[in-house]
Amino acid sequence: MYGTVARTRVKPENVEALRKIFERQAETPMAGFVTSYVLFENDSDTAWMFAAFEDRATYDRNANDPAMHERYVEYRALMEDEPEWHDGVIETM
Repeated sequence: MYGTVARTRVKPENVEALRKIFERQAETPMAGFVTSYVLFENDSDTAWMFAAFEDRATYDRNANDPAMHERYVEYRALMEDEPEWHDGVIETM
C-alpha cells in the first residue's frame, strides 16, 4: 500500500463539520482507495490525517485528479493552517 499522513490544526468548533465533510465524501470512494483515519490529539487542536491506497500509482492518480482538489478545498477551509504532508509506502510490522 501507499499513502499519506498529514499534520494540521483544527479548532474544536470545526471538528464536527470536518467529520461530516469526510463522511459525505466517503460516500463517493476514490479508485484504489483503501481506508482513512483522523486522529485528534488530546487537549490540542492538532489533527493527523491518514489515507491509504492500493499502491503508489492509484495514489498519484488520485492526487492529480481535479475532483480530489475540489474535495481538498472543501475540507481545507476548516483547518487553521496548511497540512504538512508525508507520503510513502505503508507496511505492516
